[in-house]
Amino acid sequence: MIDAHLHVVDPRFPLVPNQGYVPPRFTVEDYRRRVRGLGVVGGAVVSGSFQGHDQGYLRAALAELGPGFVGVTQLPPTVADEQVRELHGAGVRAVRFTLRRGADADPAGIERLARRVHDLAGWHAEFYLDAAALEHLAPVLRRLPRAVVDHLGMSAAGLPRLLELVGHGVRAKATGFGRVDLDVRDALRRIHAVNPTALLFGTDLPSTRAERPFRSADVALVAEALGTDAAAAVLHDNAEAWYGLPRPAAAP
Repeated sequence: MIDAHLHVVDPRFPLVPNQGYVPPRFTVEDYRRRVRGLGVVGGAVVSGSFQGHDQGYLRAALAELGPGFVGVTQLPPTVADEQVRELHGAGVRAVRFTLRRGADADPAGIERLARRVHDLAGWHAEFYLDAAALEHLAPVLRRLPRAVVDHLGMSAAGLPRLLELVGHGVRAKATGFGRVDLDVRDALRRIHAVNPTALLFGTDLPSTRAERPFRSADVALVAEALGTDAAAAVLHDNAEAWYGLPRPAAAP
């Protein structure tokens, strides 16, 4: 399995309260212990709203996890080109916009930053949002060279808009089954029918603020919804290709 969405919360590095929330620790060792037996061979470490623009924890996590894992980070619009290139060398492959947690939703600013990191390093953009609120951002996602929407777009009301974006090449993370307001099996089937390469499975560990944390049965749910062959792509092949895993080792 490629775990396309996981978080690392390392107490050695700063945390920023988001809407009053600070998560408990969840180190690389905690993660490895939790997924033991699930066959995880790689994944994407995703920066949470509570990590702000800190890159220290992400560099450390990627160094510890190795070339099977990449990073998805948050950046200010003023980030220097050289920092983007340095982060790419450390294994970062995407910029994330946590709109559901209060990040700036200015479409023009989002498009500028997403295009700049793509032009500099080939990164894509990832979005944590409710697809039902995509009215002003949908044109941006359609224009971006590569984009991903987290957690199946969060809501049943947003699924039609997400399906339209998937038809334009946007990917959708099959993650956070315990935090979404939709029928997960139905959403998986409908997204897969539009584009079989669109779904990227992830554990969303440690499931911060989710109503129901990840459980190992969520992996089997994908196979139940899509069948064994399709599930193999969703659980591994799609994310392996999308993130370019395993990534080349960074230069010394």
